[in-house]
Amino acid sequence: MTKFIPIDLAPRLAGQLEAPSGRLDVKMFRVADDPITEAQTDAEIAREFIGNGELSPKSIANSQKELFRFLTWCREEAKKTLSQLNVADLNAYKEFLRDPPPDWVSTTKWPRSDPRYRPFTGPLSDPSRRQAMIAVKGLLAFAEQTGYLRRNPAALVRNVRTPIASRVTRYLTPDAIALAVDTVARRVPDSPAGLRRRERDRFMLIAFAHTGARLNELVSANMGAIYSEGNDRWWLDVMGKGNKPRRLPVPADMLEAFRRYREAFGLPGHTARADRMPLVLSSRSRAVTRLTDEAASEAIKGVFAEAAQAAAGAGQEDIAASLRHASAHWLRHSMLTNHANNGVQLKTLQDTAGHANIATTAGYLHKTDNERHDEIIGSVVNKKEK
Repeated sequence: MTKFIPIDLAPRLAGQLEAPSGRLDVKMFRVADDPITEAQTDAEIAREFIGNGELSPKSIANSQKELFRFLTWCREEAKKTLSQLNVADLNAYKEFLRDPPPDWVSTTKWPRSDPRYRPFTGPLSDPSRRQAMIAVKGLLAFAEQTGYLRRNPAALVRNVRTPIASRVTRYLTPDAIALAVDTVARRVPDSPAGLRRRERDRFMLIAFAHTGARLNELVSANMGAIYSEGNDRWWLDVMGKGNKPRRLPVPADMLEAFRRYREAFGLPGHTARADRMPLVLSSRSRAVTRLTDEAASEAIKGVFAEAAQAAAGAGQEDIAASLRHASAHWLRHSMLTNHANNGVQLKTLQDTAGHANIATTAGYLHKTDNERHDEIIGSVVNKKEK
């Protein structure tokens, strides 16, 4: 029976390493003549690697998850330490991720301290396998660079190939978004909390649809992140992936929704840039409590569910079907798609979205597809008419 013993992967910088636990930190003496790390075990070099990256809390958690899986596989399946791995081993791990054995899988996400915990909930998709191997290759490259390993077999392992979607399909049309906004605006609050919830959900919906911000970017912002520097231009400051700040344009209807939302919570319509109050508040009380990412996601899904009912009742089945599957992230896709198709420069959208590669942004451009469709169908119609 495989034992999924917890591995301490809390990030530490060089010089902050603790003594091995005696359970999983199998002694692995450094092999380089002049190492620049004090790590003496595989777990220690993994902790140093995670701490060296200046990662966000979410990225740290993802790295810990992937490296726990990998180090446990090394111990339980390969029966090797990092220094003993070869190219064949790493390719075997790539295949292992495709379909982990049943005793590595649990559909319930137990805490890692629970004996029922398992590293997987099922087979990994190719994009997930790619991300897993990026973490593994990063660790082994770091281990080689610091002198913990003499050579890095991962340098000879190819990345997992993933199909590249030619275009993004998870987005809502302007009509679907307008229906969702109208649906939440029509809610009849039965209490002060209901009024706060209505105005907050309306603000979130409009903010996501207009700015293309990711869910955690908006939820983690503060009230003072919405501001003006004059010339009647308003902005929203968010912190994106890799702790990269972005400044997003705020249109008039989002600003109006922001003011209504604040007034519903008993706050002045305007605020100062130094205001550190959370931007997205819980509606359950007037106390200052930031809404969690999960609660914000469920609130948006609730709006979409209501709008889907309204669309179905009006015979708009296509819109209803889209809304039933939509999430907050769809609004990010929708903003980029709708602007790309309306002629906004891809470089402008790349900067707004925070995409590292403009090819990612280009996936939102559907205009040429629509034009090609109209040209082909128009040709067929014209031929029949003749």
